[in-house]
Parts: sequence; C-alpha cells; structure tokens
Amino acid sequence: MAKNGGLHWSALAAETLEPLRRGAAFPAHPLALNAKRQFDRESQRALSRYYIDAGSGGLAVGVHATQFQIRDVGLYRPVLELAAETARAWTGRNLFMIAGAIGKTAQAVEEARTARSLGYHAILLGLGALKGASEDELVAHCAAVAKEMPLIGFYLQTAVGGIPLSRRFWTRFAAIDNVIAIKVAPFNRYRTLDVAFGVAAAGAEDRITLYTGNDDHIVLDLLAPIGVRHGNREVALRFKGGLLGHWSVWTRAAVDLLARLHAAVDAGPLPADLLKLDSFVTDCNGVVFDVAHDFAGCIPGCHEILRRQGLMETNLCLDPKEALSPGQASEIDRLYATYPELTDDAFVQANLARWRA
Repeated sequence: MAKNGGLHWSALAAETLEPLRRGAAFPAHPLALNAKRQFDRESQRALSRYYIDAGSGGLAVGVHATQFQIRDVGLYRPVLELAAETARAWTGRNLFMIAGAIGKTAQAVEEARTARSLGYHAILLGLGALKGASEDELVAHCAAVAKEMPLIGFYLQTAVGGIPLSRRFWTRFAAIDNVIAIKVAPFNRYRTLDVAFGVAAAGAEDRITLYTGNDDHIVLDLLAPIGVRHGNREVALRFKGGLLGHWSVWTRAAVDLLARLHAAVDAGPLPADLLKLDSFVTDCNGVVFDVAHDFAGCIPGCHEILRRQGLMETNLCLDPKEALSPGQASEIDRLYATYPELTDDAFVQANLARWRA
C-alpha cells in the first residue's frame, strides 16, 4: 500500500499482475438493462460469468462500454460491486480487475477510492472531462489519481469524447511510477506512435504494458512491433493484449484469436492467413461499432449481438436516443454469414443456462 493508504502496483502479488503483464483479452463490460431501462442484475451477472469462462484476463467495468452515464443514475458502485462479487465467486483463477474513472480530479479520485474498496487492481483513467486543460493540469490530475490506485492510461478517440494528447504528455504520464499500462485507442496511427514514443522516452517500457484499444486495427497492433528511436536508444514495443469494446462480444473467439497471435509472434515469420484476419476483424468492427454513422450505434451494436445470444434481455442504453442505426442489424446478419469463425454462439448456448442460474 502507498503511504497515503492508496494502492501501489508493487504491492500487488505477482500472480495478480500476471494476466495483465502476459497480455490478455479484457472485454469492456457492457451494462445490461431490462425492457423498462432498469439495471438487469441477472443479465449483468451472466455477462461477467461469460467473460470469465471465455478466458478473459479479467473484467473492465465502469468504462466507455458500460456507459459513462451510470454515474448520473447511481449505478457506478452497484455495477462495480456486482462484477467484483461475481469474479470472486465464479472462478478460482487469477483475474485482473479494472475500473473506469472519469470526471474532474475530485470525482476521479473518489471513483478510484470506491474501486479500491471493492478490491479492484487498477483504474482506467478517462480524460474527456478535462477538455481545454493545460498539459500541467492533465499531468497533475493523473498523478492525483495515481496516488490512490495503479493507473492504466486511456487514449480515447476524439469521435466519442477523447481529447488529443501530445508526445510530451505521454512522456510525462509514463514517468508516473504507478502507471502500469496504457490502452491506446485513438484509432489513429500517428497518435498511437505518440504513446509508444512517450513510453520509450520515459524509459518505462519494462513497467508499462501496452494494450490495443484500436478496434480498427486489432490484429496488426498485436502482431507488429513498434520501433521507437529516442536519443541513442532504439526500443521495440509490443501490444501485449486488448482492452476492447469489440471483445465484449464473441469473447471466446477473441481469446482464441489472441492465443494464435501470441503463438505466431513467438514462432515467426507471420503467416499470410493470419495477416488477412486484420481486415476481417476490422470489417466486423466497422459494423458492430457503426462506423457508417460515426459510431452512433457502437454500444447498441454490441448489445444487439449479446441480446441475440441470450446474454442480455434487450439492446437498450440508458439514453433512449442511443440505438441501432438504420441498416446496422442487417449488417450484423452479414457478419454472421461471412465470418462464422469469429463468433462464439455455440459456446454461449452450451453454457447460457448455467450463467443465468
């Protein structure tokens, strides 16, 4: 524990950190609602059990896919608490538990304290609420939350509320000694390189594990090294796993895919059929995340697949305006017909009754 009562990553057991460090599939946990748009605890618990049995490295809760509005309706603590209770009760293996925190500093610190009290291991820190803040203010904000919990940086794409962040910011962020990972999700190769440069410039590549959140580039992010030259050093960084909204659906297939990618990187050279998967997965993501409508249906798209599988009762979001876009449902039909190997419906159907019990 840190001197102020906060949690430092060095206090975590090696076996707790192992899934994060090894590189795992972390689904961004959705929020299950019933037909009255109320919290559906049975479906929420079933989702957590599904992700655990699918082989995820842990759960990421209270993040973008869980809907940031849970704070406005008093669901932040209940949602985190249910996921933590389910994780403890459902499995004997090590899971790494990640909680999202957003807002100005006071709110983010309080959310970190809530997560710590519930047994979470790290905070995925969103910075969207600090739009217009100076770099010094951003770094001070991150440092304040890092006093409470280990941090996972979050470069959220600007299309859904993220803010542009410079190489200098990422260098200063990576120098915070309670930063253990970064989810890189700007959907932008230049900004992805900025993060890698910052980690290398801070000399933090052994402490910080990179996770792709670039749902438009998942496979190649996990296959290709990122070379960074800084001063007289050349560093090769790798994305070790994914913390992805896209992996909240068809999670068993995603876990299997990640294992194939890890094995291919270890074996080398990379086979062409694996490289082709990048465009297949990106095509799937374009539909699920509703790229045709500027991501308007990204969360409902995930919900719709989970609803079809029986894991969620509805595809509803807290905001009634957030719904499937025109044509999105038929495009999901196309994905099922075109990429059956990227789905996991048989796995879900074999276990659904047990998860819902």
